[in-house]
Amino acid sequence: MLVSLSIRDFVLIEKLDLTFARGPDRGLGALTGETGAGKSILIDALGLALGARAESSTVRRGATQASVAAAFDLPRAHAARDTLAEQGFDIEEDVLTLRRTVGADGRSRAFVNDQPASVGLLRRLGEMLVEIQGQMEQHGLLDVATHRAALDAFAGLERQAQAVRAAWREWRAAEQARGEAEATAVAARRDEDFLRHAVKELETLAPKADDEARLAAERQLLRAGSAIGEAVAQALGELEQGRGAVAILRAAHRLVERNADKAAGRLDSSLAALDRALSETTEAQAQLETARDALEFDPNRLEKIEERLFALRAAARKHNVTVDDLAPLAEKMAAQLGALDDGEASLRKLEATAKAARAAYVATAEAQAAARRKGAARLDKVVAAELGPLKLEKAKFVTEITALPEEDWSEAGTSHVQFTVATNPGTPPAPIARIASGGELSRFLLAVKVCLAKGSEAATIVFDEVDSGIGGATAAAVGERLKRLAREVQVLVVTHSPQVAAVADRHWLIRKTTTKNAASTDVLALDAKGRREEIARMLAGAEVTAEARAAADRLLAAAR
Repeated sequence: MLVSLSIRDFVLIEKLDLTFARGPDRGLGALTGETGAGKSILIDALGLALGARAESSTVRRGATQASVAAAFDLPRAHAARDTLAEQGFDIEEDVLTLRRTVGADGRSRAFVNDQPASVGLLRRLGEMLVEIQGQMEQHGLLDVATHRAALDAFAGLERQAQAVRAAWREWRAAEQARGEAEATAVAARRDEDFLRHAVKELETLAPKADDEARLAAERQLLRAGSAIGEAVAQALGELEQGRGAVAILRAAHRLVERNADKAAGRLDSSLAALDRALSETTEAQAQLETARDALEFDPNRLEKIEERLFALRAAARKHNVTVDDLAPLAEKMAAQLGALDDGEASLRKLEATAKAARAAYVATAEAQAAARRKGAARLDKVVAAELGPLKLEKAKFVTEITALPEEDWSEAGTSHVQFTVATNPGTPPAPIARIASGGELSRFLLAVKVCLAKGSEAATIVFDEVDSGIGGATAAAVGERLKRLAREVQVLVVTHSPQVAAVADRHWLIRKTTTKNAASTDVLALDAKGRREEIARMLAGAEVTAEARAAADRLLAAAR
């Protein structure tokens, strides 16, 4: 609900700070004043904070910028918090402040709790927080899109709405699974011949993950095998042939060994070194012999390796993958073939699941539509009871519920809800917004809002022109309904009617002061004495008489 409104340099208002009662004491607030005092300026200022179009003409003469800030109590469970979270705003406070500035050049800026925001976000939040019911407003009940939710709230259909949402999401998920499977099957059937040929080709090739690196290394070794083998043979010759290294070491070892006992230990180290040298040389000889055998040049083996590498790389180019990806590709293609073979049965199963989910959704939505029709009949009846006292006895309120084409079905159901009205007998019902008279429209909206109050998302409702063209008993009926509505939501009314002002819980007087060079508007919160005088003025006109004050006392006493 609205807790404060701060206005700076807006049209005729230089500085204004209004605070509103919170919680159960919020009640009905009346804004009154002489014609031309600027009552509509307050509504326009609030509208600016809620995302209405900004114009440079709203900046007070001589000022560089106009500014309006509207602060609201924001319950933890309010839908506005979800909208803010979607836009990246982390609002931990219990008060939400929407602020708008307009420069003399017409440029405007928007803020949410002093953080820069878009005007579009202000507008979305404003629609959740406030309904301004006036002649030119095209939201709230004048927006057909709100009627379905309003009827569901009035009829207490939240449980049905949850069931329809769940059934819709289950059906959508089943349809998505069926569609994806069908697309896969179509693609697989289109490529079946290619798949079967490719799978057979890859099965014959039998690629492995490390084929390319392993074969390339072996090919390189085989290509170098002749030169390496010759070097190994020469090394072995140096070790083995004639007086080779091995023979020389053995001879030296024998000579030292035969005389070691006579040397009193002086040859022990030399003998040990010769032992090691002979052992290492013999080991080197054995390793070289093994390498010689392994490096024996085999032209057939080299040819086979090159043929396989060529085949692997050709297959990789054909399928636009790397050689290492051929093995996973072969598995994937084999799985696609398997799915193609099993796909018809799987697709039939998914089609049956989707069909059953659709039937479940339709059944749930039809039950919801039936409950809506019952709720609509009840709503039509209670609204009709409100119309007579509001001088709308010839009007007929009709809640129209029509079936939507399947392409328009949604998680909200299969039916379209629209509030309509026939203002004269014999005329067909038409949308509420087509009521020609602004006063009739405001009173009609009041009648509907009184019946729908408990289901209203917006916790603040502003009425402008609701008492236009009426007086006496009809004005009293308007005031009584505004009072009833104020038990459920915060209500502010701009009124010319003393009967309406008398039933208000709080009363503000809008005054216009004119000097030789300028005019300004301010707002005064009235006490009991001030209320009596203002209501007397509303009754009598410019000259307040004792009779007018006495009549004001009677109205205030009746309201109490």
